[in-house]
Order: sequence, then structure tokens, then C-alpha cells
Amino acid sequence: MNHIKYWVLSVLFTSLSYAQGFQGIAYYQSKTSVDFNIGGRDMPEAQKKMIQERMKRAFEKTFELHFAPAASIYKEQVSLDQPGGGGGGMMFSMMSGGGGTYYKNVQEGTYSNETETFGKIFLIQDNLKPLAWTMTGETKKIGNYTCYKATAVRAVDTTQMTFRMGRPPREEAQKKDSTQTNSLFQEKKPTEITITAWYTMDIPVAQGPAHYWGLPGLIMEVSDDRTVLLCNKIVLNPAEKIEIKAPSKGKKVSQAEFDQIMKDKMKEMSERFQSGGGRSGSIMIRQ
Repeated sequence: MNHIKYWVLSVLFTSLSYAQGFQGIAYYQSKTSVDFNIGGRDMPEAQKKMIQERMKRAFEKTFELHFAPAASIYKEQVSLDQPGGGGGGMMFSMMSGGGGTYYKNVQEGTYSNETETFGKIFLIQDNLKPLAWTMTGETKKIGNYTCYKATAVRAVDTTQMTFRMGRPPREEAQKKDSTQTNSLFQEKKPTEITITAWYTMDIPVAQGPAHYWGLPGLIMEVSDDRTVLLCNKIVLNPAEKIEIKAPSKGKKVSQAEFDQIMKDKMKEMSERFQSGGGRSGSIMIRQ
């Protein structure tokens, strides 16, 4: 019954928004909590602190969502002080989720994600996967907007990412077998994660940041595992009309094909680090 009420509300408010034909821009801040484990006896404390600070900034980002009733575009705001340059910058960007353009068309149920990975541009095109949202009836204020709470459960394959700088200490290598030593990425078993979203029916569009959508109002805040997205500014009907157009650059792949490409690349990188030398020490990131 709850889901029926939800879909009735969704259709009602989306229809109203189509009639109004408005546009808007929502600005989001993203933060991801990460466990750092930086080892290595030979690494100076000052260097460890520098690495921790760079990685913390890499997981704190700002985004823009340009939205209309039918479609939206989600982009990262790139700042000059973001970590970059060299292999370390690439690694931080890959682990925290790179930039790109994420286009959703909720009317057609499709999305296009233009993203650059390992120096190559991909265009991921696939169908949107609806989340089974459950309304809770709870409310709170986000800025001047009254927001309503909804939750959904998703099953995911999480990845434990371990970036090792050189070989581990000798005593550590003796304790671990060859399948564990110098591992760059280690897969974890699938888990269930509860997503919590806060949406406002003051802006009746079924849009939201990133791949979140399908509620009878703009999603203002999302908590998904260790990542939080919070809207801190909204501009409705800006003076200059927004062009919301699907991206077209890059090699076209499905989401499943892209996931396999990433899995193969991670395996390749892991093998390279296993055979590489250098200073001992590691950065282990558990998301």
C-alpha cells in the first residue's frame, strides 16, 4: 500500500512539474568517510600527514545538478586545489570517483555517464534502476525547504581498495601468503546497505544527485553507506535557460561492460604492484 501511495504521488507531482515546465540548479557537497592505515617504518610522520590530508580533500567534492522535470545533468565542480599530477593524483581521483557528466532521463528511464578513466573516455549508456523507496513520514528542514524522509535497501558488491607504496615490511610479508601480499584491490562479499534520502515536494521533480531519483520531489540529501550528499543552494528558473543534453563523447559501453573493464584494470594494476619494488609502507582504504 505504501508503494502504491508513493507512485500516485510521484505521478501527480511529476505531471504538475511538467505543466509548469520549470528548470533549476541544485548545488551539493559530497563527503565520504574513509579509514586510513598508512604504514611503513621508513615513512616520516610529516609525509604520512600530507598523504592523509590530500586523500581527505579527494573525498570532499562539490557538484551541480541542472534539472528539469524530464531530465538532469550532474557534474563535479573542479577546483584548482584538488589533488592532481602524477600517479598519486590519478589514484586519489579513481578511488574517490572521478568527474564527468551524468545524465538521467527519468521520463525515458535511461542514463548516460561520460567518464574518463585511466586516460580514456567512456560513455556508459544503460537503463535506470528504480529503488524501492519506503516513505517514513518523518520531516525536517533543509534550508527553507520542508523535506520528507525515504529509505531504500540496495545489495552491492563493495570493494576494499588497498594502495601499497612499494613492498610491505618483511615481517608483514612473512605473515601473509602471496594472494594477500601487495594486493591493490580486494573484493568483499555483497552486503545490503540502507540508503536514506530527504526530498522536498516544494520542487516536484523526480530528480536527485548522481544516480538517485524516483521520489515525488527533488532529493536534497542522501546518505549511502559512508557517502553523504547535501544540497546547500538552489536556483530555480535561472535567467539563462539551461541546456540539458545527454553527453555523446567516449567509447559506448553498458554498465556491465564498464564494470568488467574496471575489474580487469584493477587486476592488472594489482599484478604490477606485486612485481614492483620501492619503499615499504601502505595506504589501505576501506570504504
